Amino acid sequence: MSEIQKLGAILKEKNLKISGAESCTGGMVAAEITSVNGISAVFNESFVTYSNDAKHRNLGVSESTLEKFGAVSEECALEMAEGAAERSGADIAFSVTGIAGPTGGTKEKPVGTVCFGVFFKGKTVTKTAHFSGDRESVRRSSVDFVIDLMISLIEEAAEL
Repeated sequence: MSEIQKLGAILKEKNLKISGAESCTGGMVAAEITSVNGISAVFNESFVTYSNDAKHRNLGVSESTLEKFGAVSEECALEMAEGAAERSGADIAFSVTGIAGPTGGTKEKPVGTVCFGVFFKGKTVTKTAHFSGDRESVRRSSVDFVIDLMISLIEEAAEL
């Protein structure tokens, strides 16, 4: 069973409604999730918010967060995940925001820097990862990372 099939099975088994907010992956995570047969029972919507304005307008990411920390930050990823959960009524919501390249990186945030958020059970976990490779491999690695992160968080909560 692939990781996306595993996530789909867990979501359906536990009847966890899922939503997401994506920037650098442009909907790739949602596309993976919707590849799972029967996922419509738990997947309602997702947001592709590529611009800062869209993050603010559609997810409620504060302008001060964007100004102080930037769109590629755990602070922004947290607000994106929480905004997606709030607006969709999801039990679990993910976010992905980063620099896929080949341009756009800085010394502080080089190409391949991607920040993630997962809202689940009333709290949001954030992570930052650094991926190498071309634009497509950074985006693909980001999809795999957030899927694995969601599985881990759901499994950890089940063990408590």
